[in-house]
Amino acid sequence: MGTPPLQVSAVVPITDNDSTVAIIGGGYAGMAAAVTLAAKNIQVTVFESAKQLGGRARGVIQHSTQLDNGQHILLGCYHNTLKLIEQVGGNLDQDFKRLPLQLTLHRRFELKAPRLPAPLHLLVGFLFAKGLSYRARWQAARFMLEMRNINFKLEADESALALLHRYRQDKELIRFLWEPICISALNTPAHKASAQVLLNVLRDSLNGSRADSDMMLPTLDFSALFPERAAHYIAKRGGNILLSSGVESITRHGHEFELHTDRSIQRFSKVICAATPSTTSRLFGLLPELSETTRQIDAISYQPIYTVYLQYTPEVTLPHPMLGLDQCISQWLFDRGQIANQHGLIAAVISAEGIHQELTHEQLAQKVIAELSEQFGIYHAPLWFKVIAEKRATFSCEVNLPRPAHLTPIQNLFIAGDFTQGEYPATLESAVMSGIRCANEIINNNESVPIRGVNLAAVH
Repeated sequence: MGTPPLQVSAVVPITDNDSTVAIIGGGYAGMAAAVTLAAKNIQVTVFESAKQLGGRARGVIQHSTQLDNGQHILLGCYHNTLKLIEQVGGNLDQDFKRLPLQLTLHRRFELKAPRLPAPLHLLVGFLFAKGLSYRARWQAARFMLEMRNINFKLEADESALALLHRYRQDKELIRFLWEPICISALNTPAHKASAQVLLNVLRDSLNGSRADSDMMLPTLDFSALFPERAAHYIAKRGGNILLSSGVESITRHGHEFELHTDRSIQRFSKVICAATPSTTSRLFGLLPELSETTRQIDAISYQPIYTVYLQYTPEVTLPHPMLGLDQCISQWLFDRGQIANQHGLIAAVISAEGIHQELTHEQLAQKVIAELSEQFGIYHAPLWFKVIAEKRATFSCEVNLPRPAHLTPIQNLFIAGDFTQGEYPATLESAVMSGIRCANEIINNNESVPIRGVNLAAVH
């Protein structure tokens, strides 16, 4: 916080550029790539079509209140994301409300991991979970032990639900524990979701160190958390951040690439496309060598995330900063007063496909208001509400889903994004890892990338 606003000068059309690396997209993947390159004094130019950075994890203003386009959380195992936030000037103690693992379904279920060494903290948490029979608690603990024994690696992928049935997880246990985890982590219903990807998440979050399972709730918006700080970090090292500069086409010019926007034509030796899948497909569709890559991107299906913000009077609060509801439209509730001192502001998150998609925003908000009244006795109406619907929030993380590699058939043209090949579902960590992966390809083959001296000119 306290980072001055980034100002971007108008761009005049040119046919050559002092920077050799272009990054299309200023979301978490693109900015992770740019920071990684800037740290090696490789100058970059970031093209962002929107007026602000952050992509699908960005800040928005509603009724003079700072919100996000969707309520996100990070986990302690998001090592790459957390490291980059610190690298560009963040302070994890100030930027996050850090909570030990606690999964609470109001009036139904509670799992609290005590402050014990891993994996003992998780096993004790399972054995003392509230709302489950002793048999179900032991089934949960035994499932994690059995997954540890196979190193969280399946011989063949299957649906998460099939895996849970195969390891004798009963109906209540799936409903209260595994289905909410699967929906939250993969944004895909358990009967469709990849069991292997779910196990990758469980391996890194619940089977690592105790701190890896901590829930990290940002106290500031997602644009300010990383992308805006990253922009200043990059600018101080001679890079360029071009807002409202959507790339309209990529053309080959010998061994270089020309990027066309409505304001300029610029030439680069290397390009990382960190745009949305639809934009990536559109840009790549103009290059015949990338027809198979484009086909693969176009075959991906998507899942929505709806966030309903409700501003009540300041005294309204929830029993916990974050808690879930069972068999309600609302899946997870966040008390922004306890998280970020936005008192009376409640965020309700509804992940993956469902009947909520058939409702208008007004109808959905009224459903959530009714649930808050029934569950917590909040009987008066909110001062205002805002529904933010990301209808293509993440790819649908299904069994054996083919995902495009970060390397393309065209040398020096790369793809970054949470939808590219990787072990994780569509999370901020997978986006950041993809950006770092592309940047490292350039760094490790940097004989053709001029490395500039550091530009310490002030950022306006």
